[in-house]
Amino acid sequence: MATKAYDIIKRPIITEQSMAETDIKKYVFEVAKDANKIEIAKAIEEIFGVKVAKVNTLNVQGKLKQTGRFPAGRRPSWKKAMVTLTEDSKSIEIFENMV
Repeated sequence: MATKAYDIIKRPIITEQSMAETDIKKYVFEVAKDANKIEIAKAIEEIFGVKVAKVNTLNVQGKLKQTGRFPAGRRPSWKKAMVTLTEDSKSIEIFENMV
């Protein structure tokens, strides 16, 4: 089980859809597959110094990947977390320059 905050939060997800929701303080991260919502919220608060209002999680299945003709491979499955901050919380700085 992941114990440190940086083991739980792997990377931010930077897409058009996730960037469109930064104005309502909703951010998307790739997280450890065994992390639960409480651990994710505590890790975000510890790393970025913000207050988390809500966490939604989603298991993303790896897509099939064609590797030549016969043995079709698969990309790894991963877990996504959509984190909503409270209204009085500050925003996360790494997302500000992306928009």
